[in-house]
Amino acid sequence: MNTQTLQLKSWPSRQPAAFLVLAAVVWYALYQTLMSASEAVVAWLPVDRNSHLGGSLQFFLYDTPKVLMLLTGVVFVMGMVNSYFTPERTRALLAGKTEGVANVMAASLGIVTPFCSCSAVPLFIGFVQAGVPLGVTFSFLISAPMVNEVALTLLFGMFGWKVALLYMGLGLSVAIVAGWVIGRLKMESYLEDWVRDMPKVSAQFEDQGASLAERVQAGFASVHEIVGKVWPYILGGIALGALIHGYVPQDFMASIMGKEAWWSVPLAVLIGVPMYTNAAGVIPIVQALLAKGAALGTVLAFMMSVIALSLPEMIILRKVLKIRLIATFACVVATGILMVGYVFNGVL
Repeated sequence: MNTQTLQLKSWPSRQPAAFLVLAAVVWYALYQTLMSASEAVVAWLPVDRNSHLGGSLQFFLYDTPKVLMLLTGVVFVMGMVNSYFTPERTRALLAGKTEGVANVMAASLGIVTPFCSCSAVPLFIGFVQAGVPLGVTFSFLISAPMVNEVALTLLFGMFGWKVALLYMGLGLSVAIVAGWVIGRLKMESYLEDWVRDMPKVSAQFEDQGASLAERVQAGFASVHEIVGKVWPYILGGIALGALIHGYVPQDFMASIMGKEAWWSVPLAVLIGVPMYTNAAGVIPIVQALLAKGAALGTVLAFMMSVIALSLPEMIILRKVLKIRLIATFACVVATGILMVGYVFNGVL
């Protein structure tokens, strides 16, 4: 590797502020060209733009770079922010707090912390060892995947700030209330024995500080870790969304997921539970369903169930929870999601 290449690779570390400014300008300039570029590519292809295939191709060619760019930008920025919110700091912030206050703190921390269902078991064990109450732990575990920065940013980019804020408020409410209810039920006896009997440890954290260059590197690491894992789900979600956009009749979708179909919300939750994806993969499907006449509350209930009640997460949590506690957790969260779906359908 020559000297010039080494200098280029180290530039973000040597001049992190200049790098961030230039990266933001380039990102914004590219983002503004996505619509015209997708239309130009479809016009170049031997397909009719107004056909089913043409509509599907334009949807896929526009949404794929759009979602990937939004995700990369948000994950990079939050990777810098999350260099502060380590698991140790999160446990220390929640330990020793009273219920209610701690549920609100836990749900709020879920928005800005980079933890997903794959982190459920080690986080759960760490919280139990630190003496964090069971209900507070569940408030965090519900909020972290469901009301995270990726979901909020993509919702903002596709539907505007009103929908993003309403989703955040109702999602936090589900996490706070569900955690509080589980805490009131006093179900500690339904932890697996080996988890309940673990020795408690002090939840302490010493802030070592970090330079801007180190936080930039944390941003790169976060992009590599998160985007590197979820991009197949993104492509799958956008491809399915493109098929819905191009081929599913609007009247058909409105009939099964419209406001008039009262049973559409529980059906959407039931369909969402067995699926395994995340906000980045499911939001393009939500966008396509809405464009075809599906009700907002119904598709957001579907989205929440996919993210917060996925069957793989239940299987992971089975390592630390007994069946009765898992069933209680699923029922309480599902009830909250159903309420969110009906509220959205009722007010919008």
